[in-house]
Amino acid sequence: MTSFDAIFIGAGQAGPFLAARMAAAGRKVALIERKYLGGTCVNAGCMPTKTLVASARAAHVARRAGEYGVVVPGEIGIDMEAVRGRAEKVTLDARKGLATWFDSLDSMSVIYGQAKFENPNTVVVNGMRLTAPQVFINVGARPSIPDYPGLADVSYLTSTSIIQLAEVPRHLVVIGGSYIGLEFAQMYRRFGASVTILERGTRLASREDDDVSSAIADILQAEGIAVHTGVSGLSFRKTADDIAVTTNSGTMNASHVLIATGRRPNTDDLGLEEAGVETDDKGFIVVDNSLSTNVSGIWALGDCNGRGAFTHTSYNDFEIVAANLLDGCNRKLSDRILAYALYIDPPLGRVGMTERQARASGRQILVSTRPMSRVGRAVEKGETQGFMKLIADAETRQILGAAILGIEGDEAIHGIIDAMNARTPYPALQWSVPIHPTVSELVPTLIGDLR
Repeated sequence: MTSFDAIFIGAGQAGPFLAARMAAAGRKVALIERKYLGGTCVNAGCMPTKTLVASARAAHVARRAGEYGVVVPGEIGIDMEAVRGRAEKVTLDARKGLATWFDSLDSMSVIYGQAKFENPNTVVVNGMRLTAPQVFINVGARPSIPDYPGLADVSYLTSTSIIQLAEVPRHLVVIGGSYIGLEFAQMYRRFGASVTILERGTRLASREDDDVSSAIADILQAEGIAVHTGVSGLSFRKTADDIAVTTNSGTMNASHVLIATGRRPNTDDLGLEEAGVETDDKGFIVVDNSLSTNVSGIWALGDCNGRGAFTHTSYNDFEIVAANLLDGCNRKLSDRILAYALYIDPPLGRVGMTERQARASGRQILVSTRPMSRVGRAVEKGETQGFMKLIADAETRQILGAAILGIEGDEAIHGIIDAMNARTPYPALQWSVPIHPTVSELVPTLIGDLR
């Protein structure tokens, strides 16, 4: 039995930063990782996928060069081996950086292997028994694979394995019309593949308002992506050269199939039952407002707690726990205002409530919209797809939510994020003097148009 001050299971975007802070203060900590440092973000999420998105955008802009008076002779080609290699380098560099940092911390022990609880304070890994009064679970999530008829008999891709593709699919069929599936669909269309999206719901990105979902579909369809909603009866069959994908409306042949139907937490092999840690019916670890589990001395951070599925929410989990345990604060998960982005091009930046959620809350709300075709910066860049939308509370004058679907929307949304976190009444923003020409300069105009 080896004793530590704290044990961290999983090296994603929350636990390691808390572990490093504790180690820097001289506490003896163990960081256990079954595979790679950095978690989903570094290895199969943000970093490699957004690197691929950047390559796809470069190809898209090159094809449009003539619209800007730029002559590019010949057709635009794609070297998928180089594209994949670039994404891989970004991942490996980040992973190496983490390893170097952790190696510099004398009181941190990094252990590679599968951890399993023996009891609330004891974890077994590689035959070693480790004990600590504090245990932090940060094991992330993985693609969820439905039990579609015939799927087990064909070779399909997930959001993890598709990153390793060194070829452009002839016809990529994407199962699932939510954020991950949409990003890969547009990406591979720009690389040159024929792409079809099959979504069982009535619209894409169903978390969003109807007008946002519709605009997303328009953007993708304008690039030649086939979008089918209301899909049912999915089944798969291997043919001589392809995969036959059958739905309620017929059969199509795919060279590649991407399953993008959500993610599930990596909690089913941790021995949580031995520690008495409670999970919900989907396997997510149940936590309270301070990210503590039902067992004293055990916390769950990041995707595995079901309270956020983003790198920034995972990192904020670290911030909350670090502030409470090390700085004497009383930070709460419920204080977090959720913001995120969808990295199609143009991107969607989102914060707070949708209009649908705001109306359902019973508030008296005000709404303002502005098409990107009336945003000078978008016109100048020749990228006018999408629109901006703001929702506010008429009584409290607080901004409730916003969506910016358009060029630089993932950056422009941050002014609204900051205002919401500062609890700034929207009239205070109306009289700001933003820089011209920017996308953000339209925020005061949006506020002035609230009705």
